Amino acid sequence: MRLWVVILSLLFMSVAAANEGAKESEAEAGVKYMEMTPKFTVNLAEPKKFLLINVQLLVEGAGAIAAVKKHMPALRHELIMLYSGRPSAELQTMEQREALRQETTKVIRETLEKMEGAKGHGESAEEGHADEHKEEGKVEHTEGFKEAYFTEFLVD
Repeated sequence: MRLWVVILSLLFMSVAAANEGAKESEAEAGVKYMEMTPKFTVNLAEPKKFLLINVQLLVEGAGAIAAVKKHMPALRHELIMLYSGRPSAELQTMEQREALRQETTKVIRETLEKMEGAKGHGESAEEGHADEHKEEGKVEHTEGFKEAYFTEFLVD
């Protein structure tokens, strides 16, 4: 009798674990906020002035999440170049910060398009149908990136 209880409890635990794994994969495929770590700290145009900024990305879909993770070094590079050397006077008002946030979103989207588009180069024309599917996948990955948000913003 005890053996049956143990077997049934193990069966229910394995079913529960499988359901939880499916929920995690569904959540991974859904909308997710991804923090770009570490925070960005860049020098501004004035001596001894810097910008500390924490960027979070809103991404939807497992393919887009994978593309963002894969190209994170390129994304970080582009944002460092975008933020560095700006005059601190351009970062004071809410409107200026919102404009920088929108510019950040644009740069990330363009970088993802460029990086995902680079995969298809160098393949033969015989793989034309495969290329069409890759182009659709590329669009899906770049459209899966929705917005960039600033969760910390410090000019010092």
